[in-house]
Order: sequence, then C-alpha cells, then structure tokens
Amino acid sequence: MTPKPHILVVDDEPHLAVGIRFNLEASGYRVTTAADGPAALRVMEAVPQDVDLVILDLMLPGMSGYAVCESIRRAGNSVPILILSARTLSEDRTRGFDVGANQYLSKPFELDELMSRVRNLLAHRPRPSSGPGDATVPPPPPRADLFRFASVEVNFQTFEVRVEGHAVQLTSLEMKLLRYFIENEGRVIPRNELLEKVWNMPGHLNTRAPDQFIRRLRKLFEPNPADPRYFLTLRDTGYRFVASGKP
Repeated sequence: MTPKPHILVVDDEPHLAVGIRFNLEASGYRVTTAADGPAALRVMEAVPQDVDLVILDLMLPGMSGYAVCESIRRAGNSVPILILSARTLSEDRTRGFDVGANQYLSKPFELDELMSRVRNLLAHRPRPSSGPGDATVPPPPPRADLFRFASVEVNFQTFEVRVEGHAVQLTSLEMKLLRYFIENEGRVIPRNELLEKVWNMPGHLNTRAPDQFIRRLRKLFEPNPADPRYFLTLRDTGYRFVASGKP
C-alpha cells in the first residue's frame, strides 16, 4: 500500500494550524505540526525523507520562517516548501523564493487554493530512491550534467556553478530556473510556462517572480547585467536563453 504523503505544518497560531491539519487529514494526508522553527527543524532532522511537503509561516517565535527554509535547503533537502504568510510585500515574496521556497501564499487564503497548491507541489515533488527495490521512477535528467557558456560552468549532478573559475551559490529554485533555460536553449519561453514548469504555479497568476529571478541570473552571469547577452527578455512575449550570446 502506498503510504500517505506526510505534510509538516509550521505555524504558531494554534487555531490556524489545527484548521489546516483538520482539512489536510480529511483529504487523506498525514500531518505533523510545529509551533516554532527549532521544532520544525527537529522534525526534518529526525525523518528528513519522510516529510513530503512543508507548509511554513514566516513570523515564528525565536526563528523566522526564512531561517527555517534556508536551514532545510542548506542541509541539502529539496522537499517542496509552501510559505503561508500574512506578509504580502513583493520583497517578502522575493526573499522567500531566494531562500528556497517553491510557492508563496498570502494570508488570509482560500482553502480551495491551499489544497490545490498542496496537490500540485506533491505531484511534482522530488522522489528520492530508497534502495534497489524502489519502483519510483526518477525525474528525467537535464540535457547534460555539465554545461558551459561564456565563462560559466554548471554541473547539474553536483549542483556546482562556477564563473571564471570562482564558485557561486544558487538557491534550489534559481538552479531549477537555470536548468529550464539551458534545456530550452534558443527557444522563446512564455512567462506562463515558466510559472507552471519552474514555480509550479498557475500560469495566469500576476507575479513578478520570473523577472526578479532573471535579474538575479543576469547579476551572476552577465558581463553587463544592464545589457544582457545570454538571458534575454522579449517584451510582451517571454524570455530566451542564448548560450552563444546575442548577435
């Protein structure tokens, strides 16, 4: 029998945590709750491969949700993380994505939307192999484990990135975006496609997340971010990665 997906809910508002837990369990999920960051990290450290999704508040006592998310990613765990927060500023969303969150949902929220995002993230979550008998099919590999353009070298197997020989750090979401660009090199990619394939969000959402992340890639990889040669924006059309540089 396939085990029920296990969801960790991290929120210091007891009534909200109980309500979320009730609805998740009614939908067939296993749920663990934590009221602060250290408690959440203890759960992740105890059973890192048992947690399939983290629903994470930002304003937690003693340790922010940003720090929790960053700690999970620093430990090498790629579990999907959905930030659920009353903070609604664009810089809050940007920081959330920067520390490794997969999606961001503002409070107050509609229960139907929360459940939809949970289903979406679980459907696309990484599935680590547990041994020779594991029947899980791994996700398809990138076009090549090692990719080079200009002075950049990207190793998708080790998640190492170097620019002019110097190591640079990318979040898991930045790496996912970079890989999607490389796998679709030369093709114009609409914004809605990036939202669906990289952020696992509905394509119709009005968000500047792609622009913010592409600015970050330009800052890291372009000789002149103000005049990009590799990561191009086509006005009202989408984005395009050109490995050889624009003419």
